[in-house]
Amino acid sequence: MADLLIFIVMDTLLEAPQGQFQIKRMPFRKHELLRGWDAADEYLLKQLSTENPATSSQITLLNDSFGALAVALSPYKPVVISDSYLSQQATRYNLQANGIAADQVQLLDSLTTPTTKIDYLLIKVPKTMALLEHQLYTLKPLLTADSKIIAAGMVKNLPASTWKLLENLIGPTVTSLAVKKARLIFATPDNNLTVQETPYPRSYLLENSSLRIWNHANVFSQNSLDIGSRFLLQHLPDNPDYHDIIDLGCGNGIIGLMTALRLPNSKLYFVDESYMALASAKLNVASGLKTGQAVEFRMDDCLSSFAYQSADCIICNPPFHQQQTVGDHIAWQMFQNAFQVLRKGGELRIIGNRHLQYHTSLKKLFGNCHMIASNQKFVILNSFKR
Repeated sequence: MADLLIFIVMDTLLEAPQGQFQIKRMPFRKHELLRGWDAADEYLLKQLSTENPATSSQITLLNDSFGALAVALSPYKPVVISDSYLSQQATRYNLQANGIAADQVQLLDSLTTPTTKIDYLLIKVPKTMALLEHQLYTLKPLLTADSKIIAAGMVKNLPASTWKLLENLIGPTVTSLAVKKARLIFATPDNNLTVQETPYPRSYLLENSSLRIWNHANVFSQNSLDIGSRFLLQHLPDNPDYHDIIDLGCGNGIIGLMTALRLPNSKLYFVDESYMALASAKLNVASGLKTGQAVEFRMDDCLSSFAYQSADCIICNPPFHQQQTVGDHIAWQMFQNAFQVLRKGGELRIIGNRHLQYHTSLKKLFGNCHMIASNQKFVILNSFKR
């Protein structure tokens, strides 16, 4: 047991040229087996130590997962841009845990652009290339001929489109050797490249309707309705006794919007931890819901801000990954939060890939689970709070 405890403590200790730091992932889990950083973070920090930037250098960090880079580079007072509310919460926690003042780091959401010139642009390559594209479009005007741009990622998560984006929007690239299956990409600003404004948000006309659906860069399925949402739209709740309905992990809000149109006397809550998702949902609700129906948008870690027994129905398409990490822990947190937030008799309705076996978790938590519909890829399930 002692050896296990030592392992767990050591696994939160990031050792870098900049110092030793305690870094934890969020959401917190008992017996966490995953670190709050990866080898690409370590490689990037080591590279920065060899470059030894002046203390006055303006450093901008993109997509820092849980604050490991922000904490290690806090003496530079970096600007840290993320689309994840949870990532920002983790950064705040890890700053405090390491005795670093919160104002040592400036946290910006993905739709806010800094105003000062950038000396070092440090990029953790995101899962969604459209997000990286948007970031490069918006930050390009802040780069100078002397700016240093370094992108980092695990080799398995660096598609060829990463190089193409950097070369098309920033300038020529060279790559490092792989170390611990991580790689760095160095881009040199080319002032002769003309970069227009970001093409996001994009929109498409929803099939069989007059609704135009808007998506910011980090929203899943940019150009058409994804097949999971299409299937779920055929099986939305229609109980007129549902007054408070939550679209949990709302994405662009299409599920909540169509539910609102079906149940005009209900209040819809749109909840996500992605700034771009919630911004997309706001655009779509504003253009698609003309009745003055009550709606609320919340940036949240699942349903952490909701009161106990405050909802009649929760609709959810749970993610089975957090950034680049695959797992069911976010889905399980969503189910647990839903159980707490639902009133007696309230319904949780979800869609999931067949192989994820969500019915097992729902039966364990709610004591019941029913299959509403299924096809070759998806199942739609619901559980009621007794």
